[in-house]
Amino acid sequence: MKEMLTQSLFFGVVISLLCYQIGLWVKKKVKIAIANPLLIAVLIIVSFLLIFDIDYEIYSSGAKYISFFLTPATVSLAIPLYRKLELLKKYPKAIFGGIAAGVLTTMVSIFLMSLAFGLTHEQYVTLLPKSITTAIGMGVSEKMGGIVTITVVSISITGIFGNIAAETICRLFKIEEPIAKGLAIGTSAHAMGTAKAMEIGEIEGAMSSLSIVVAGIMTVLSVYVFAGFI
Repeated sequence: MKEMLTQSLFFGVVISLLCYQIGLWVKKKVKIAIANPLLIAVLIIVSFLLIFDIDYEIYSSGAKYISFFLTPATVSLAIPLYRKLELLKKYPKAIFGGIAAGVLTTMVSIFLMSLAFGLTHEQYVTLLPKSITTAIGMGVSEKMGGIVTITVVSISITGIFGNIAAETICRLFKIEEPIAKGLAIGTSAHAMGTAKAMEIGEIEGAMSSLSIVVAGIMTVLSVYVFAGFI
């Protein structure tokens, strides 16, 4: 049975989609922030591979087809931005300034933590793109000589945490302005954060979508500067 499953070309795709559907079902049932569908799916998949002693490479050979949809999914996030384009025209300095501040904070925090934990240059550049969408982050990591698989993991963890904690952090720091919420969530937690921003409100979702694109571009440029610091 194990051999039959693992030899299937779409084994990884099927198990990924099935586990994500389980995650969605759990989320609807328990209705708490930590019950993130992606987090649940990851935990189930990891457990499944360990229990049945299936090599990650076998799973990845099929699951990789899902990554083909990363770019079009990211591009589609421009739709809510288009609907709220007047906000961008009205507050361009504040919006781009806020995104730039978020990107700079990410770069500096990774640099300081890398110094504190004694990370190598390879490990350091691996983590620099952690707050941008996977479609961009993988290319940046590969170009800079990082470990792409770890970059993907760090991006996923960042997005999941942002999705779970976004509303709580906004309440904790009394951030009530919709534009500020969207910019903060999108800049720090990319597409996963944007999914949560869209749940919060239309303006938040639009600003978060904008942040993904602009933060991605700013991060690509910033990485070339910060990569030389370690």
